[in-house]
Amino acid sequence: MKRLAIITVILCLLVPSSAVFSKGAAAQENITLAFAGDILLDGFVGEQIAKYGVHFPFTKVAPVLQKADLAFANLETPVSVRGKAAEKTFAFRSKPETLGGLSYAGIDGVTVANNHILDYGQNAMLDTLVHLDRHKIGHTGAGNNIEEAFKPYIKTVKGKRIAVLGTSRVLSGTSWYAGKNNPGAASAYTAEPLMGAIKKSAKDNDYTIVYIHWNQEFKDYPEDYARTLAKQMIDCGADIILGAHSHNLMGIEYYKHKPIYYSLGNFVFNRSTRGGEKTLHSMLVNFTISDSGVTGKITPVKIMGGQPNFMGNAYNQETIKRMNKLSFNAVVAADGTVTEDL
Repeated sequence: MKRLAIITVILCLLVPSSAVFSKGAAAQENITLAFAGDILLDGFVGEQIAKYGVHFPFTKVAPVLQKADLAFANLETPVSVRGKAAEKTFAFRSKPETLGGLSYAGIDGVTVANNHILDYGQNAMLDTLVHLDRHKIGHTGAGNNIEEAFKPYIKTVKGKRIAVLGTSRVLSGTSWYAGKNNPGAASAYTAEPLMGAIKKSAKDNDYTIVYIHWNQEFKDYPEDYARTLAKQMIDCGADIILGAHSHNLMGIEYYKHKPIYYSLGNFVFNRSTRGGEKTLHSMLVNFTISDSGVTGKITPVKIMGGQPNFMGNAYNQETIKRMNKLSFNAVVAADGTVTEDL
């Protein structure tokens, strides 16, 4: 494994990758990106939607998401009326109409590469992609085959091509991996085709963001493999790495001046009896692309009744304090601005 990692790094270093986070000399009109964590539309959240409508989970945060040039999240559920539940502790399936909430909130796209997308089998997974298309919500991370699964979501904003590539290092067995002729999710368990997909995206697009499912649930710090993998992905051309799966916030690290957010936590989600209170603490991550490069900022959020809410200064400062404690070489200022601790 160590030999494979070394070979991967060497191959990726042969690919041009901007060490400086700014690309292009022409004057750049500011581009704003917003990223949220895990979205579930089943269980308790599904019950709330049945009572109050599909917009309910996003009512408090929609105005902010709608203003972003690109808003993106992790959809932690298949969306279908078909399939049989997998034999696992938690198997989710959400109703197709619930996607109306994401459209209302201004969410442009989602990654579906996670440990729940095949909870109800391949047909339900493929139905999810159809329903997302019907709601005009982009997607990445799963498909009819490996080529489709590793195809990034791309949006051109103010002349710049922004790509988001979804992948997962947490899948329920090899049958979940997308293959040449096998529908499934984009697996991050091996270097390829992930690194090749990142290299291609870096070549074809102005900015490449990898949204990856990894690490362990309810842990505060990433595993060693995740820190190594993040750096390999940046060596291959990724500009931003965003993580999910732990259901709570993790810290931030910079590598080659590019940010790694190890977990964005939950966003619209059921309360966890196993993870406790910390699974209710969340954040939006906002990036601004300008002539001077890419700057990041977090906006703390608290999940109440399955609904993310912006809070007051006291809560925000507690979240910022927690993020500073969890982070490696990143510093979060009192206003949420994130910088590298050089």
